[in-house]
Amino acid sequence: MAISSAPRNISEVAIASAATVHRNLSVPVLYEHAVKREEGKLLDGGTFAVYSGERTGRSPNDKYLVKTADISEHVWWGPHNQPMDVETYNRVSARILRHFSGKELYVQDCIVSQDPEHVRKVRVITEQAYHSIFARTMFIPSEPFEDDDIDLTILHAPSLELDAIRDGVNSECVVALNLTEGVIAIAGTAYAGEMKKSVFTAMNYYLPLEGVLSLHSAANVDPKTGKTALFFGLSGTGKTTLSTDKERLLIGDDEHAWSEEGIFNIEGGCYAKVINLRKEAEPEIFDQTHEFGTILENVIFDEATRLVDLDDSSVTENTRGSYPLGSLQNVYTQQVAPHPSHVILLTADAFGVLPPVARLDTNQALYHFLCGYTSKLAGTEMGVKEPSTTFSACYGAPFMALNPTLYADLLAQRLEMTGAKTWLINTGWTGGPYGVGERIAILETRKMVRAVLNGQCDNVTFRKDENFGFDVPTACPGVDSKLLNPRGMWPDPAAYDAAAADLAAKFRKAFDQFRNLVSPEVASAGP
Repeated sequence: MAISSAPRNISEVAIASAATVHRNLSVPVLYEHAVKREEGKLLDGGTFAVYSGERTGRSPNDKYLVKTADISEHVWWGPHNQPMDVETYNRVSARILRHFSGKELYVQDCIVSQDPEHVRKVRVITEQAYHSIFARTMFIPSEPFEDDDIDLTILHAPSLELDAIRDGVNSECVVALNLTEGVIAIAGTAYAGEMKKSVFTAMNYYLPLEGVLSLHSAANVDPKTGKTALFFGLSGTGKTTLSTDKERLLIGDDEHAWSEEGIFNIEGGCYAKVINLRKEAEPEIFDQTHEFGTILENVIFDEATRLVDLDDSSVTENTRGSYPLGSLQNVYTQQVAPHPSHVILLTADAFGVLPPVARLDTNQALYHFLCGYTSKLAGTEMGVKEPSTTFSACYGAPFMALNPTLYADLLAQRLEMTGAKTWLINTGWTGGPYGVGERIAILETRKMVRAVLNGQCDNVTFRKDENFGFDVPTACPGVDSKLLNPRGMWPDPAAYDAAAADLAAKFRKAFDQFRNLVSPEVASAGP
């Protein structure tokens, strides 16, 4: 089957060959289709539970960017952006189109970007009704598009398993982004997050080239002062939890952009981890696990009562809830929010070395932004069973299509323009490493975040961290001061010193790839 070079023709061919096409169905109607097709189960409260099969997280080894002359000079090629030649892409996309032939398909026309100045039109074509709900939830529903007016087309074929040798890919799964044609081809995985993160990768290519900083971050606004806060962080570090705060208005929980006018959400929904969720700690998110319209992915439930068990990780630690942003009570409703007054870098330190809160100057902020240190948490990617130390540039290297220093340069411009204060918040372990110490309680972390955002940490006494050089408060309202000194939390201070020295060395090694690409002030701002 011949493939035209125009993205609209991909959409036309896919739809024309289908037996039945359902266009832009509403969530209630899609629910009916999903139940009838036995794609999942209705649970108590009205949520819809689905299983994604063997792949319960992203498959980074199967993600590619199609290498064309138009994008080659811009892309940050490497393990996060594996090149795929055009011939292989044509073969893969043709297989998906053949697979679609004679099938029942679901089409959703959506947009991404709440700011109308930076909107991209996205058409999602998928085999499953629940994936169409996911697209309608995570992106922003739109009026139907004309076939010649689409920026991105997602060809989503989860039931199609490729032949790695014949098709020239790494496994039966593929996620291939053709940014020149505006096509995202996904096959062999039902994990819904692949759609969301593929679109985010595309926006991380398009927006910075327009001078707009794309952000793997959450964002919220103080309704009393109008001050915005950003929360950078990888999956599992607390972006969704800490930004969803009853005292503030949520802009979004994961993907944003920072233009010269302010902050705007790229998405229209939230995709929260729900493992071990507690109402007392995260009431707003917990309530969504019992609401109509929420897709619960890979959770365990009782077949008879249809009551969900959020503590059961027998399928995966990466259980997820997808729900519309508008279903929350405290939501920011304007298209563009004010520039942030605070920028928070979140990390989950599995070594138990970093303090729970620290203040950074601009050079330190750029250093830590480029390092993107955290612990890769269980279930987020295939094969990850327990936390492991990782450095992920821009707190989202798997989704950064351009060189991280480009995003860092834009961040430096924004920080200088706004004077926003930057903080490092550790949501990881204290009193020892993973397996020995304990994870910092989310309620304690929330107290520290609120103190930072409310200005209660501006005038306290700070100490200089001996290993990392940033400022650590010696007191924080409502928090036991002992928690602020990680060395004092370890039963063996000498063991802490050894762990801190080891982590500092890992930072220096991770930063080496950027050392000659940044100013001397940024290069020397780390441990």
